[in-house]
Amino acid sequence: MKKVSLAKVKDSLSMYLHVAEKEEVIITKHGKPSGVLIGFKTEEDWLEYRLENEPRFLQMIAKARKDLRAGKGVRLEDV
Repeated sequence: MKKVSLAKVKDSLSMYLHVAEKEEVIITKHGKPSGVLIGFKTEEDWLEYRLENEPRFLQMIAKARKDLRAGKGVRLEDV
């Protein structure tokens, strides 16, 4: 994780996007964290990030797990 001031990010955004492909870049304002820059190497990485942070998708996963614990659904081993 790299920490960089907002002023530096504004001056070199393209460079920091490349850095963010490898590690999160914490953007600071007056020395305090105020944001994070996350880069994606591929479109698949972008899709994965979106799914991991999409509340509706997470709710669907939670419901499916609850249903399985309640004996509803079909186990993968039974398919």
